[in-house]
Amino acid sequence: MRLNIILSIILTITLTLFGCNKQEQLAPSTTEKTNNKLIIYTTVYPLQDFAQKIGGEHVQVESVYPPGVDVHTYEPTAKTMQQIADADAFIYIGQGMEGFVERIVKTLENERVKFMEATAGMDLLRSNHTHEDEHAHENEHAHEDEHAHEDEQKDEHDHGNVDPHIWLDPIYSIQMAETIKQTLIELKPEAKQDFEQNFASLKQQLEQLDSQFQQLIKDAKTKEILVAHAAYGYWEKRYGLKQISVTGLSPTNEPSQKQLASIIQTAKEHDIRYIFFEQNVTSKIAEVVKNEIGADVLILHNLEARTNNDIANNKDYFAIMNDNISALKKALQ
Repeated sequence: MRLNIILSIILTITLTLFGCNKQEQLAPSTTEKTNNKLIIYTTVYPLQDFAQKIGGEHVQVESVYPPGVDVHTYEPTAKTMQQIADADAFIYIGQGMEGFVERIVKTLENERVKFMEATAGMDLLRSNHTHEDEHAHENEHAHEDEHAHEDEQKDEHDHGNVDPHIWLDPIYSIQMAETIKQTLIELKPEAKQDFEQNFASLKQQLEQLDSQFQQLIKDAKTKEILVAHAAYGYWEKRYGLKQISVTGLSPTNEPSQKQLASIIQTAKEHDIRYIFFEQNVTSKIAEVVKNEIGADVLILHNLEARTNNDIANNKDYFAIMNDNISALKKALQ
């Protein structure tokens, strides 16, 4: 009799604990039903910002990237995978930017989450074009050395043959924002009017940003900047800015000694006084160049992920891009 009572008590406790556990696991879904918001996850910060601005009160948007992360080495945790699986949509750049996405899509193919490639159907800049532009001053033999060196440095996080940093171009960003808008309309058609209005406002802001870049380059005394990471090919193509890069499209791609000497020589020839580092990556090679040419350091934010400081100061895409324009003005004067 006593044994039966003890077993009954144990069973009751077990069921209670299980119920609490289950309730905790279902909390996101319960919250979602209560506030009727779409749950959206993204990769790079601009996708998060655009989705939040277009979705407004109808969405809850988070980037899977932690603050200040180097996205080239990021790998999602099991918890992140579960959050994506439970979401309404996962929006990513695509075309080789995020090395882990292909695995996520395959793993979660039977889940309800909608996968959306923001650059689907868009013609991204070829990365070999960027490298050729950067090192046009080198001879043919040096070019061969460069490509051989890049091949050695490639890993699973390499971007492949395209430059993925498309969000730095305001006009291309409008196209990505339109893709996001269409995705939100598909998920919540009853909010279409709000999505359309919010998109129109975002588009206007991006067009104004484009005008700022055009004016910046028009007023510039020089068009050349020395950067630690070749992330600015879209500014070259759109506005005529010229980047001399210490590394390739991935910060893990570092130049050979011959290329390094050539970069230093070019910087001296063009009287470059500043070198641009990024908010989340500091290259040792770039430090060498900085010391060799006596350049001052400026920051260009690649917007792949916000820093803790950005978050604390509530800086959105446009605030960060305006900081970039201010830094470029200083270097191009």
